[in-house]
Amino acid sequence: MNSDLDVQPDEDYRATLEFTAPPEAVFAALTTLRGVAGWWTDATGDGGPGGELRFFFGDDVPAVMRVDEATPTLVRWTCLSYAPLPDWAGTTITFALSPRSDGGSELAFQHRGLTPQVECYAMCKDGWDHFLPSLRAYVETGQGNPWESPPDLERREARDRRRSAASH
Repeated sequence: MNSDLDVQPDEDYRATLEFTAPPEAVFAALTTLRGVAGWWTDATGDGGPGGELRFFFGDDVPAVMRVDEATPTLVRWTCLSYAPLPDWAGTTITFALSPRSDGGSELAFQHRGLTPQVECYAMCKDGWDHFLPSLRAYVETGQGNPWESPPDLERREARDRRRSAASH
């Protein structure tokens, strides 16, 4: 995962993860409704090229993503809208997959437009720092830690406690 120590103010959020599973398994977790629900959150729509996905985070207002590309080596979404986090509109989320010689895979993740200058950066970084390992867990074990899972709720409660302590 990336480190706050080396992030520049205009640098997009990036992370790299290794998987014991092959790229095809990661690809399925990124392009099927069952897959994304297993590691991130409930979704509707079509994860194929040219499709549109709607991701739900505890309310009726979805994050709407256009699927710009969905190939075995690259999945790319553009956020069309998400009212609770308007900074996400126009950002691009990229999952670049490559095989490893041991049969596993590597994921290079980038959320282009999510920089430390964006108001939601700390909260969104905290989310990606949770959900990307959830993707790995889901792909490798069949059990991720998606939105509103006990580990996600614990993460958000800890974040809220840190915010509260910092404001006093």
